[in-house]
Amino acid sequence: MAPIPLSDIVSALPNEDSWGPATAKETTVDGVPYAPYSKGDKLGRMADWTTEGKDREGRGGRQQYNRNYRDQQVYGAGTSSLFAVQVAEDESSFSVVDNTRASAKTRGFGRGGGTIFRGRGQRGGQAQRGGRGAFQRVGGGRPQQGGDRYYDNRGGRGGRGRRFGWRDYDKPQRNRDASVNVKPDWQMLEEIDFNRLAKLNLETNDGEDIDSYGFLYYYDRTYDKQPGAKTSEKKLNVLDRAAYNVTTSSDPIIQELAEKDEATIFATDNILSMLMCAPRSVYSWDLVILRQGNKVYIDKRDGSSLDMVSVNENAADAPLEISEGNKDSINHPAALALEATFINHNFPNQTVLESDSQKVEMAHENPFYNASEETDPPASKAYKYRRFDLSLERDEEPLHLIVRTELDAVVKNNISGEDQFLTIKALNEFDHKAQGSGGALDWRTKLASQRGAVVATEMKNNSCKLARWTTQSILAKADVMKLGFVSRANPKSAERHTVLGVVGYKPRDFAVQMNLNLSNGWGIVRTIVDMCLKMPEGKYVLVKDPNKPVLRLYEVPLSTFEENEGQDDDDDDEDAAGEGEENEDEE
Repeated sequence: MAPIPLSDIVSALPNEDSWGPATAKETTVDGVPYAPYSKGDKLGRMADWTTEGKDREGRGGRQQYNRNYRDQQVYGAGTSSLFAVQVAEDESSFSVVDNTRASAKTRGFGRGGGTIFRGRGQRGGQAQRGGRGAFQRVGGGRPQQGGDRYYDNRGGRGGRGRRFGWRDYDKPQRNRDASVNVKPDWQMLEEIDFNRLAKLNLETNDGEDIDSYGFLYYYDRTYDKQPGAKTSEKKLNVLDRAAYNVTTSSDPIIQELAEKDEATIFATDNILSMLMCAPRSVYSWDLVILRQGNKVYIDKRDGSSLDMVSVNENAADAPLEISEGNKDSINHPAALALEATFINHNFPNQTVLESDSQKVEMAHENPFYNASEETDPPASKAYKYRRFDLSLERDEEPLHLIVRTELDAVVKNNISGEDQFLTIKALNEFDHKAQGSGGALDWRTKLASQRGAVVATEMKNNSCKLARWTTQSILAKADVMKLGFVSRANPKSAERHTVLGVVGYKPRDFAVQMNLNLSNGWGIVRTIVDMCLKMPEGKYVLVKDPNKPVLRLYEVPLSTFEENEGQDDDDDDEDAAGEGEENEDEE
């Protein structure tokens, strides 16, 4: 066959602008119309043979289909169907009704049977098989995996129960008061977001003991027997013992160590634990940082919120303030904090066996106790001054921190017979039904059988408090941290309390359970200290914002809080003088 010349091929091409098959008025394939496809349509599965049929109305039925396929798009769904067939009679709406009365004695619990109950909560009265009278299955199909398989969906729409907390997004933002009033002459130097703090990390050794003071009594092991059992309950007694909470700058031992140039940074475990656990805090707090020469003292004000023990600070629905409409006079945050502080003051004194012959003396006596001035005997307390190395490789000079730590008791090891040091703390239950309880269980009925659930709830509701206690125990190098469970004798009264039991934990293991990273805490301390060392000598205040996860560092005058105390004293003297004049006038 002779080859076709190129000119003949070009001349055979159509004269139109475009070439190809002739365009028909109606889109057809072999005379059969097909559904047009739009670029705006989302492609899904043409056919899915792995799941149950969509049109099956058995178990789950239409609700099962709606749950599985509600987010999928069908091919060509963006246009109207070209193949819509008008059916004269819809067979799916046809059903046979049996009007015969069923015998009351026959109860079909065998295969294929099932007594039909009408769900009390579902409007419309749709019957479901195998359901229980009081509770309906959410979604109408197979039981969902997870906790709440059955839910009393009163007023539920479409068989779906109300999910807990779905309206939480529109709750009004709480406006709490700051722990300290920021004065106009305070200059803000830094603003640090908690997200930045959570990324810090500094590996540090376990520290070394420098000196120890005070004495310790032995722990009473009878409190460890069957926590939560009725026979283990004991009344919380009020014992008058001299306990001290001296701040950093007022500690004579820290002043001596600073003069000997033993370290650069000085703090107490109460103050340092708050700084290390700052990202977990919700309530406002403040620290006073004093820089003198090359020394940094991390201090606190007199009457600071750090001295109080918070309750349910991290709960999703924390206790309401009185200003927020809380009419309960004993269950608002300030009253609960005062109650918890009172419990934690008396509980360690009650759980030790006071005996002058059976106690462990430290190297030196209690530096704060003066027998000639005090009428109460000293409490079982040991103060250990420990040094930690916060140096980095790039540092020219080492950076050390000395912290005053506290221990509450000592106990003999059952195997080796050696003395083990303890810290003793107390969790308190106020009313598990009251607002702000954070979904806590009833300790009297659940502590013995569901101790893990009780502790897990406390870890959630009191994350900051437990993290601080664990940090203090690790700083003091305590072998065991004892947690007491103290409940009100009457939920409506905060006067009398009952000790339900005591559980012991190793501080390092408890920190792992809480997801507490001590390296992150040391990174926070080093960051704040570096900021202060770059500043000139003076006084600084670190304040946690009451409503935002933010820390702010202010530079304040040296006489800031001392001036306030002087003014308050002058005001009190003037008020007293005024009252005296009024009394004279009345006479």
